[in-house]
Amino acid sequence: MADGAPEPQHPNVYSIAAHRGFADALVAGLVPRYRDADLGLARLTLLLPSSRAQRVMSEAFIRHAGATGENGLLMPRMAVVGDLDLDEALGSLLDPLGASDIPPAVDPQRRLFALAGLIAEEMGDDAPEGATLLRLARETGATMDRLLVEDIGPEQLVDEKVVGIFPDLSAHWQKSLRLFAVVQAKWLAWLNANGVIDAAARRNRLFDHAARRWRAQPPETPIVAAGVTSAAPALARLLRVVADLPQGAVILPDFNLGMAGEVWDELGRAGNRPTPDDTPFGRDDAVTHPQYHLKLLLNRMGVAREEVQPWHRKGMTAAPPERSHAVSSVFLPPQASRAWVDLPAEKRRMAGVRVMQCANPEEEAQAIALLVRQALEEPERRVAVVTPDRALGRRVVHHLARWNVIADDSAGRPLSQTAAGRAFLLAAEVTSEGARPVPVMALLGHPLVDGGMERGVWLRQLRRVERELRGPRLQPGLDPLRVVAAKLAARHDRIAAWWDIAEQALEPLVAADPETPQALADLIDTIAAVCEQLCSDRIWAREDGRALARFVEEFRQHAREADFAIAPRHLATALSDAMAQHAVRPPYGGHSRVQILGLLEARMNRADLVICGGLNEGVWPARGSVDALLAPAILRTLGVPGADFRIGLAAHDLAGALGAPEVVLSRAARDESGPAIPSRFLLRVQALLHDPRGREDLADRHRESTAVDWARAMFRAEPTPAYPRPRPMPSSEQRDLDISATALDRLLGDPYQFYAQRILQLSDIDALDAEPDALWQGNVAHKVLQLWHEARKNDPTARIRPIMEQVLAAEHADPLIRGLWQPRLEKALEWIEETVSAYDDRTVLAVETKGEMQFDGVRVHGRADRIDRLPGGGLGIVDYKTGSPPSAAMVAEGFALQLGILGLIAERDGFDDLHGEPERYEYWSLGKAKSPDNPYGFGYVETPLRVGLKKTGLELDDFLPETARFLREAIAKYIRGDAPFTARENPDYPAYDTYDQLMRLEEWLPHLDAENAQ
Repeated sequence: MADGAPEPQHPNVYSIAAHRGFADALVAGLVPRYRDADLGLARLTLLLPSSRAQRVMSEAFIRHAGATGENGLLMPRMAVVGDLDLDEALGSLLDPLGASDIPPAVDPQRRLFALAGLIAEEMGDDAPEGATLLRLARETGATMDRLLVEDIGPEQLVDEKVVGIFPDLSAHWQKSLRLFAVVQAKWLAWLNANGVIDAAARRNRLFDHAARRWRAQPPETPIVAAGVTSAAPALARLLRVVADLPQGAVILPDFNLGMAGEVWDELGRAGNRPTPDDTPFGRDDAVTHPQYHLKLLLNRMGVAREEVQPWHRKGMTAAPPERSHAVSSVFLPPQASRAWVDLPAEKRRMAGVRVMQCANPEEEAQAIALLVRQALEEPERRVAVVTPDRALGRRVVHHLARWNVIADDSAGRPLSQTAAGRAFLLAAEVTSEGARPVPVMALLGHPLVDGGMERGVWLRQLRRVERELRGPRLQPGLDPLRVVAAKLAARHDRIAAWWDIAEQALEPLVAADPETPQALADLIDTIAAVCEQLCSDRIWAREDGRALARFVEEFRQHAREADFAIAPRHLATALSDAMAQHAVRPPYGGHSRVQILGLLEARMNRADLVICGGLNEGVWPARGSVDALLAPAILRTLGVPGADFRIGLAAHDLAGALGAPEVVLSRAARDESGPAIPSRFLLRVQALLHDPRGREDLADRHRESTAVDWARAMFRAEPTPAYPRPRPMPSSEQRDLDISATALDRLLGDPYQFYAQRILQLSDIDALDAEPDALWQGNVAHKVLQLWHEARKNDPTARIRPIMEQVLAAEHADPLIRGLWQPRLEKALEWIEETVSAYDDRTVLAVETKGEMQFDGVRVHGRADRIDRLPGGGLGIVDYKTGSPPSAAMVAEGFALQLGILGLIAERDGFDDLHGEPERYEYWSLGKAKSPDNPYGFGYVETPLRVGLKKTGLELDDFLPETARFLREAIAKYIRGDAPFTARENPDYPAYDTYDQLMRLEEWLPHLDAENAQ
């Protein structure tokens, strides 16, 4: 260099290695460099990536002041310059008064409804409705922001390069691109007409405005950009200006200064032009590498890798320097990773890093909580649990509460999953589903709901109504609820008052036709009023209620301005999608040394122990998503990083976490869907720890098994002997029971079921909104036939179809169920109608008639579906079946004796005013016809005895004696005797599974099978 020549200016770009701890190392260097004797650090301005980073930096300054014994510390100014998808507002520093010529940003909710209107206008009759239209508008806005962040305007959509690949796209992508381009053009006209611009576009303009001003007139106060890794072009230009300022600096997190040059080149072009295909990103770019986005940022800043300098300080939570070397080796690109083979053991060491594998997410959460609890035993030790799996984070929070350790999940919860948000959504579901029992009971039973009553009184009435509502699915609307409430009001005094409050609240929710579009703002007004009526002001209390209030006000206001209409049946989905975009973060006040963090919140953060949970594919990293509107080829041509770019960001997050002094990498072998695949990042760590030459395998030394053993021990009970097969022995007083015609089969086939039902008096409870089962179908069919037979006594021409309609209407049966089952039922009933009406010499004597007799001192009773007088004067006993009737073999084995018991009662004149010998036993099935001559396709008659051409079953003369023998045997053993009521005594009996759990069948049945095999 010639004498007197000015030294070349290098940009002030620094890197803090992963092992140093970014926030604490940054503060340790900023304080001595920029502190002023009078104003402290107040003259310094920090540009940070997110509002969460502001809190992290504030805590780091406080820790530094405490560690150095300073009495006070003036904090620097902090401004947020992160990505739009961080959901952060720009700091006031970058929105100066001099930028008044930059239009304001359009409100996100206003943009949503405006885009929905433009899409509906463009698509016409093909436009989706309601929630689907809003979802498409939201995706359109996200794609627009994605392009704007990359400084790509709508005019580039018609660039010749894009037009050139258009014919190669599928018809779907061509249609999508046309729609997006047209909507973009209309959207720009809408923005101009309203004097606003997109938030992403305004952000770019503010960055460029600040860059121009600072370049022309450098600020007198220092400006430092710390932890900003976004490679957005406008932000990169601003960072370059900051790096060139006399008192400016850009400090990058975890930038690998020790990476070999050939490895750096292997990362790819990272935005550099020109290229063979004239695109900024090559197909072979290592976009999944954790350093790729930093290379992209440096390229866009115009900074060479050699110009980045190491930061001169380290933080209080620094790890050994060897850690950064090991982390760099873990994430080598494919070609460079071949160097692992020759790495010596000392280069593989990652002291302080352990791998923990659990069986399932619940065990993983428990093991993580135990590690946190153990770490808190050491004073001043800080712990951070980092995971993108929000469900895992919530589990850890709940497990820590067992030890009164209150840990806040700083990533928050979607508004739709909070108490207030869930109540609001349940009210919307009542509207969308037409007051179905499930959403109605869930809303009325919500913890915030009491209707102005004492909570316990409210819940008691609710449970009575819910118990009565359980059963087959009912038709929508409040009519079924009114019938149930009126029925219960006759037995319980407070039901009427309870129902008045509930009905008054529910009626506005179902007043509108679910298919007719209504003003969305009016529907939200109705839901808000109902929630206030049921919950009072508790719906707006606490942090979730306040977040809900803000959401309702904004969403309602812009829906009204846009005059947006939606069919009520789409309301719940639309609100759920919108509320999922809003996160509710807990108020600060949890444990000071425990943090539960998402990946975004964990950036720049550091603790003594960092636990990275959920290291499975699809979680960390998350599954890549394809843009819904623009084809990958279009995005690549425009220069937008692909979906894999996010994998590189997730890898960088993990690389930063690996720099902590102590790290635990955790995963579960299974999740709720089945076996889980380990994260590619975790596999790389394990591969590095394993020496393929067998010189020293470090994997065992880095395995965390103690916490897993503790977690399993917390739930592991001492081995117990195999549960014996139940053989209850009730007392003689408890055995003194009558026997029904249908209970004898159960008593002989599975005595335990008889014991549970009759002696213990236990029965299963139907679910709410259950699928109609065979019992319900049978009851409906029996009721129709009973009413029809009774009607024929006064009017032989009475038809069965109107009676069927009347019964189904009284049952409030669900329209879908009626549509699927009613035609089949109608055909079978018409077959019965024609068959019975055609009788000349056979007469129906009675239907649904009760009878009883004394047999060996025990009352035996039953109900006959129908009894006919046969031509010879004898009786025909008929049993209606909605499905297949019992086989002749089942009757012969004593597993279907209902007709035989009824025959014995009839033989002993047990039916009032019915005399005669039973001569015929018939099952009338409503199932599919067996004869092709049946014009209705459904219905047939079958007898369980060997009569006519049948070659199996009991003889007619043997039927009643055999039935009496079975009955006498059952009475002697179980009613008058002392035989145990053994579970599943007869394995051939086709038992129901109602009492399987009560008898603990799965515990003793395998041992029984083993004994039988021996």
